[in-house]
Amino acid sequence: MKKSICDYRSKLMWAFLGSIGLHSCSVDQSSSIDKVEHPNILWITCEDISPNLGCYGDSAANTPVIDQLASEGVRFTNVFTTVGVCAPSRSSIITGVYPVSLGTHNMRTGKDIMGISNGVYKHNTGIVDPMGNSVPQYSAVIPSKVKCFTEYLRNAGYYCTNNAKTDYQFAAPITAWDENDTHAHWRNRPKGKPFFSVFNLNVCHESQIWKKKNDSLLVDANKIALPPYFPEDSVVRQDVARKYSNITEMDQQVGAILKQLKEDGLLEKTIIFFFSDHGGPLPRGKRAIYDSGLKVPMVVRFPNQKKHGIVNSELISFVDLAPTMLSLAHISAPKYMQGQAFMGAYKANEPRREIYGSKDRMDEYYDMVRCVRDTNFLYVKNFHPSWSYYKDIAYRKQLDMMRRLLQMHHNGELNKEQELFFRTHKPVCELYDVHQDPYQLNNLADQPKYREVIKRMDKKITYWQKRVNDKGLIAEGQMVREMWPNMEQPTTMTPEVTDVNGLYHIHCNTEGASIAWQVSIDGKSKSDWKYWNLYNKPLRLKKGDYLHTVAIRIGYKQSQEQKLRIP
Repeated sequence: MKKSICDYRSKLMWAFLGSIGLHSCSVDQSSSIDKVEHPNILWITCEDISPNLGCYGDSAANTPVIDQLASEGVRFTNVFTTVGVCAPSRSSIITGVYPVSLGTHNMRTGKDIMGISNGVYKHNTGIVDPMGNSVPQYSAVIPSKVKCFTEYLRNAGYYCTNNAKTDYQFAAPITAWDENDTHAHWRNRPKGKPFFSVFNLNVCHESQIWKKKNDSLLVDANKIALPPYFPEDSVVRQDVARKYSNITEMDQQVGAILKQLKEDGLLEKTIIFFFSDHGGPLPRGKRAIYDSGLKVPMVVRFPNQKKHGIVNSELISFVDLAPTMLSLAHISAPKYMQGQAFMGAYKANEPRREIYGSKDRMDEYYDMVRCVRDTNFLYVKNFHPSWSYYKDIAYRKQLDMMRRLLQMHHNGELNKEQELFFRTHKPVCELYDVHQDPYQLNNLADQPKYREVIKRMDKKITYWQKRVNDKGLIAEGQMVREMWPNMEQPTTMTPEVTDVNGLYHIHCNTEGASIAWQVSIDGKSKSDWKYWNLYNKPLRLKKGDYLHTVAIRIGYKQSQEQKLRIP
């Protein structure tokens, strides 16, 4: 017998299959988790560093913890983010999809600025893109089929925690994490559950260069080797030394997390990842589309030091992280993911041949640049060559060295290599030999002998843009109007519940929405609920309990809460 409890207007759909171990005494949802290995996975991520670590040959910072982690695991030498700045980069990490494909490629989507000249908009009440379209603050509405990859882990029985940064260009859906706050920790998981835990370390962020400028340095500023694109100058040395001091401090924070893992007896039961969200944090690092902005360190330690001492030089993109985490958990990645697994049960048959990067609006300045890099060359394509390379970004000008570089540029005190940062226009294309020119300072694009290389790389970018449906080709204001009809954020429809022979089915008519639920005995939502359960199959509930449900599609407003008393 079927009892209709709310308007059941469409055929029941389930976004996922499988099950999740639940521990509410009011719920009978028997587990059918496959009897396969579900290893614990720990991510320790930091912000804004290139491979400036001892294990990568840069001894300016003192990084014994990460260096030991590398000696006991695998050190990856060719890992690249998709964008050289945090929010677009993090959108690709959490989804396994390129930001230009999601519409998350502009940094960032919530600024309050407008007015444009030569690709720049100024602070005011909104944003105006280069086509003259106004752009409100917005949350990116990504394709309906795309989920945060942690939902697939939760469905497989993982307890997923994030401490605490998200910054995805959209609000983290309630269904993405069991815990998502500054208290999130694997220690809070129910007994017997495997975990996927993320800890984000902020001490290396660009802002910490000026916020910690008065702190004691942990390195000798006079013994640091400056890259050739920085001039010899005391102000420059001070900020570079601050960067390395912050890295030293970050290494100590990594050690504190690993100590907790050891105390819990989990070190040899956990796969540990360490990596940065992008390069930086100094000029020509963060926001750049060269190796200095896109190339990051990554170290992976396996239980019992399996694969210890291995150096892996395969090309890896951040779009590969999501399918790789699923592969390590013995979960096949959904077909929409644009990356490929580089480890685990579903490891790709062939390593990738190239990585792709993008650069669009950075804070208050517009641009559009795309790049492709293989093991020999980096090819950069500038879609607005008449716009200056240097962007006078207000946030970055809080760096003492940025203001000093501007002064030296004005006084004509920079050499040819250092002046490249202040170019008033850009070539249409740039080509660099990454072995002979690791800092990418010598553009080979005008040399006839590289004509075929340029032709081949340009075709790769054009094909990639078509394949991923590059939304950078659409003015931002137009894109937002497609995401937000009538310039209003769409709202996820309220979930519907139907009783089918004592099993409670939950459905949402918003395409791509995920559903979360909880049970109470008094009908009151609890502010101290650690998490909402992720719905994936019908529930058997107890008489007199209250079922609470919400739904969310990424980029939409969360639905109203639906409350139902079980008769």
